[in-house]
Amino acid sequence: MDLLVSSPQGKYTFKQVDNALLVTHEDSPTCTIQHHYVLDSHYDDEDHLMHVSYLIDKLDKKQGTSLELLKVTGTVQDEVQAFDWAEKLMSTVYEGYGIQRSRRLRVLVNPHGGVRKGTFIFSRIVEPIFRAAGCQLHVTQTTHNGHAHDIAKDLATNYDAVVTVSGDGLIHEVLNGFAEHADPLKAFSIPVAPIPTGSGNGLSLNLLGAEHGFDVTRAALNVIKGQPMKVDLFSFTQDNKRSISFMSQSLGLMADLDIGTEHLRWMGDTRFMVGLLRGIIQFRACPVQLSYKAAEMDKHKMAERVSLLRKNKKPPPPTSSSPATSESDIAETLPPLKFQPEDNEGWTTFDEPLLYVYAGKGPFVGRDYMAFPVSLPDDGLIDVMAMPLSSRKDVIAGMTGAEKGESFWSPKLQYVKAHAYRVKPLKPKGHLAVDGEIYPFKEFQVEVHQCLGTLLSPYGHYAVDFAPHPPAKNKKSKPSEGKKKGATRSVSTI
Repeated sequence: MDLLVSSPQGKYTFKQVDNALLVTHEDSPTCTIQHHYVLDSHYDDEDHLMHVSYLIDKLDKKQGTSLELLKVTGTVQDEVQAFDWAEKLMSTVYEGYGIQRSRRLRVLVNPHGGVRKGTFIFSRIVEPIFRAAGCQLHVTQTTHNGHAHDIAKDLATNYDAVVTVSGDGLIHEVLNGFAEHADPLKAFSIPVAPIPTGSGNGLSLNLLGAEHGFDVTRAALNVIKGQPMKVDLFSFTQDNKRSISFMSQSLGLMADLDIGTEHLRWMGDTRFMVGLLRGIIQFRACPVQLSYKAAEMDKHKMAERVSLLRKNKKPPPPTSSSPATSESDIAETLPPLKFQPEDNEGWTTFDEPLLYVYAGKGPFVGRDYMAFPVSLPDDGLIDVMAMPLSSRKDVIAGMTGAEKGESFWSPKLQYVKAHAYRVKPLKPKGHLAVDGEIYPFKEFQVEVHQCLGTLLSPYGHYAVDFAPHPPAKNKKSKPSEGKKKGATRSVSTI
C-alpha cells in the first residue's frame, strides 16, 4: 500500500516492502530505507499532517558522522488510510523487532569531556534524532566530578536506558552509582548506552566497531534501536573498599597513557598515542607482582573460540527493552566476592620484571589499539596481559598491527583469561588507572561478576573483526601457551 504525502519540498511516495521502506521524491530516484533506520511515522489529527522521520547514509567528514536525519511533513488525501499506514509501519519497525517505541531516556551530558563539545553535539545532532523517534528525555548536564554517580545512585528504575554523552569516565561513575543504589540488581538491569564525545571512547568502539565507534549518529541510533546485551562487570577491591570497573585496569606504561596525558585531553584520543611514544622513550619498569586465577592460557584456543562464537552468533531474540529483574533474583544486593586476599590455592604468580600490566573487558581500548581481541562480553572471565621488561625494539615490534589486535600474538606478551587476579606493588610509586580514572598505587584484587551489567547493542556482541590466527609474519613464532609449556621459568603456581 502506497502513501502519497504532499509537502512544501514536493510530493513523496512511501511504500512498505519486506525489511524496508521505499521513499520516492517526485524529482529523485527511489531510496531504500531499511527498517533499522526508520524512526517515526504518525498522522497528527490536530494539525492534519503526516509525519515520517528516518535516517539516510550521508558522510559528514567535519562532524565525523555518517547518517543524516530526514523528516517529511505534509498532507494526505485519506486521513484514515494515513493513520492505519503509519501504525502498520511503526508496529513493523519496532514491535516486529522486539523494540519498545518512545524509549524513556535518562541523558547525562558532560560539557567538559574530551574536546568540550558534548553540549553542542547533543543539542545539534543527537537530541533531534531522539526527538524524531519520539523518545522521552530527561536531560542533565553534569557540573562536577561524581555528579553522574549521585544521579545513578538515586535513579528511578523505570527508564529504558541511561545515555552518557561523554567518554568512558562517565560510564564508570554511573555503574558505581548503580552499585550504591537501593536496589542495585534492578539498577544494573537498566541498559547503559554511550554517545562518544570524550577523549576515551572504548565502550562505543566495542559496541559500534572501529568504523563507527566515534560516530554520534550511529550511537544515537543504537540508543533508539539497540537491544539489551548482558555484560560482565568487575569488582575492584582495594583497602577493603569495593568499586565497580567495566572496562580496564592498567599499571605501568599502559596507565601512563591515561594518567600521564591528562593535560593533553584537547587532543582527543590522539593523546594516547603520544603517551605510548613517550612511555617507550622513558621505558620505566612497572614494580609489581602479578597473580591470577587462570581459566585459559592457550592463545590459539582463545582465538578459535572467539572466532567460532562470533561466526555462529545469532541476533538477540526480540525482547522488551524495559528494565526487568528476573523473579529468581531474590537478592537485592551486589553479588558476594568469591575470592579473598588470603586465597592462594590454584593461583599463579608472575615474578618477572614487567613493563606493564593491562586487564579488561572489550576488545578496543582506543581507536588505534585492540588490546583484548579475544574478549567476550559475557564469558565470566577477565583478559589479563603482562609485558615483561625486555627492550624498546621488542615493545615496538609487539605494538605492530595493534589496531587489528595483532599485538595479541606477540611471543613476548603473556596473555591469560582469568576468573580473578591481584597485583601487589613492590615500590611505593607508580601509576594505576581503572577505566581511565586515577586510583592509588596500592595492592588490589579484581574478580568478575558474570552478566551483572547491561548495555545496548546493535549486534548482540562486540563489533570487532579479529583473525583467529597470527599474521603471516608471526606464524613461525610460538605464542606463550600455558598448556604446552606449563609454568615458565618466572611463573610459580601457589
